[in-house]
Amino acid sequence: DYDRIARYLAGGHVDGALAFSLHTDDPIPEITRRAGMPTVYGGRPGWTKAPDHRAVPYVDADNRGGAREAVRYLRDLGRRRIAHIAGPRDQTSATDRLDGYRDVLLDEDPALIAEGAFTEESGARAMVTLLERCPGLDAVFAANDLMASGALRVLKERGIAVPDEVALVGFDDMDSVAGVTDPPLTTVQQDIEGQGRLMARLLLRGLDREREGEEAPASVITPTTLVRRASA
Repeated sequence: DYDRIARYLAGGHVDGALAFSLHTDDPIPEITRRAGMPTVYGGRPGWTKAPDHRAVPYVDADNRGGAREAVRYLRDLGRRRIAHIAGPRDQTSATDRLDGYRDVLLDEDPALIAEGAFTEESGARAMVTLLERCPGLDAVFAANDLMASGALRVLKERGIAVPDEVALVGFDDMDSVAGVTDPPLTTVQQDIEGQGRLMARLLLRGLDREREGEEAPASVITPTTLVRRASA
């Protein structure tokens, strides 16, 4: 309810805002700008008409670097047909993870990339598409754990052994997903709680500096870690 959000922010009810998971056409940045609301973003700015990134305080994980590490790991395991289940292209986390995949596989086959929507069902659909296009694939890097979980379900339904026939890596290290899949999911871990704390600190620091007439605080990119479990 964007109209309600705009009225609430413009009504002086809060001093600042934290905004997460924005899409390219998301109206939130313009709403906060019109309200004169100090805002810190979760994720690299990528929305339409975004200002210079240096002028927008944000906290993000090293999505591109984490994706590179995941794909290099699969390649070092000896996998040669590595597919990617990408997230929606209107979110910077998804495009950064796709770019990381392409950084390692410079001559990748476009048929090895299928797009999902960061949901389990979309991951399952993408896995079906990939198996139809490239039945000889031997590894999958999914752009988040939910899509990896959906892909794993399809692989098991098709009788394809994980990781013996197809190795699988996700992204996020969600406790509710990565640790309960069978087999447990190898994934790229980002510190979600730590990012939330950093966003709050940046916002509070920015409010203090605004009162003192100083520049807004710089943005932060947090490191990622590959967590190796049984799926790869």
